[in-house]
Amino acid sequence: MRRIAQSVWIVVLAIPAVYAQLRFPCSQLVTERLDPLVTPGEVSPHLHQIVGGNAFNITMDPENDLPGLSTCTTCRFVEDKSNYWTAVMYFKHPNGSFIRVPQMANHNTGPGIQDGGMTVYYFQPRAPTSNLNIVAFRKGFRMRVGNPMRRRNDIDPSSTEATATSFRCFVGSDPGVGLPGSGPADSFEFPSVPCSGGIRSNIYFPQCWNGVDLDSPDHESHVAHPIGALFGTDCPSTHPVRLPLLFMEIVWDTRPFNDPALWPQDGTQPFVFSMGDPTGYGQHADYVFGWEGDSLQRAMEVCFGGEGIATNCPVLTVQDTDSMNNCKQGAKVPEVTEGQYLEKLPGCNPLQGGPEPATSIPNCNAPSTTTAAPVPTGPSVVVIPPWTVCNPGTVHQVGVPFCDSIPPKTGTAGPLQTSPPAIVTPF
Repeated sequence: MRRIAQSVWIVVLAIPAVYAQLRFPCSQLVTERLDPLVTPGEVSPHLHQIVGGNAFNITMDPENDLPGLSTCTTCRFVEDKSNYWTAVMYFKHPNGSFIRVPQMANHNTGPGIQDGGMTVYYFQPRAPTSNLNIVAFRKGFRMRVGNPMRRRNDIDPSSTEATATSFRCFVGSDPGVGLPGSGPADSFEFPSVPCSGGIRSNIYFPQCWNGVDLDSPDHESHVAHPIGALFGTDCPSTHPVRLPLLFMEIVWDTRPFNDPALWPQDGTQPFVFSMGDPTGYGQHADYVFGWEGDSLQRAMEVCFGGEGIATNCPVLTVQDTDSMNNCKQGAKVPEVTEGQYLEKLPGCNPLQGGPEPATSIPNCNAPSTTTAAPVPTGPSVVVIPPWTVCNPGTVHQVGVPFCDSIPPKTGTAGPLQTSPPAIVTPF
């Protein structure tokens, strides 16, 4: 029989467990220049990495039945056909060319190694907030957090927004300490030194709603952050309805680019976002709700565990990692975005380092149409992270799923593995 670990494990690992949560991995669905929230019906100015249900499209009408239109999801919970997306990180080589930075599985997201993607959290509110009655997102709900044009730290450091987007510089396999966005290894801008375990993006969405609008013209005004801090605080009177706190973590495998000879000689760092952002201040993310029926509301009412282990939520259905990895879309915009060095970032995105806000480039000659794209076939190629994703033993470790907790489907092709990925020779 499995045994509970000694109290030392609880002392070390139980700090995050005070926050009731759903926590689950989502593999990559597709990487392409589409953003149905900000530029519906058009090719987006910059590249995004997308996870979730395979009904993602260039246009996503709020009336669409995403669970009905999706035939699979890249997320651990089968009921979640939502879509989540962010900008893509690139490495700038000293010769001026760019290559996409791979993503890898986060700590304790197994069993199985997901194909890139992200880790998604839904936190329930906790005391002393007076907004303990949580309302799940509704059909047609969508929102965005962060400003892709931001190029300097212009946010009041005392505001909740100041910790909404950040980065954590991993040292080896150590997950670090402190709430994301406030730990000693966290920063609003890209880390200024090589991170031996990679870089993690931390993105908190607003959790307070005006109770009326499922969207707004800027995709932000209908929601707001609570007052004072992310946890245990109240919603403003203008947005009194408490939503689940949606939080994302994306782990970028920057390990292949840590050679000091590859870093700029002027003391700056070499990573950029796909919208031409070399600062990191423009980090942003989008969300379109797509859970089946009332499944998310039921989970919020029943699953109060703080460990973040998917199988601990009995009202939701889990799928194995191979099924997640095999849910794919073909990229509809005919352009090369990854797997080789590029002369310039996809779209028209020259580097704009600020401090003034970035501006859109007029008369862009990048591909602006879409084509029918076949769904990729064959096993995924995944990056092996420098940490374990599950517990192979029989002794319970707080927050760590057992490696046999979700048996893989028989006859399913497993992922091809690389550890770490090779650096592609630049032109």
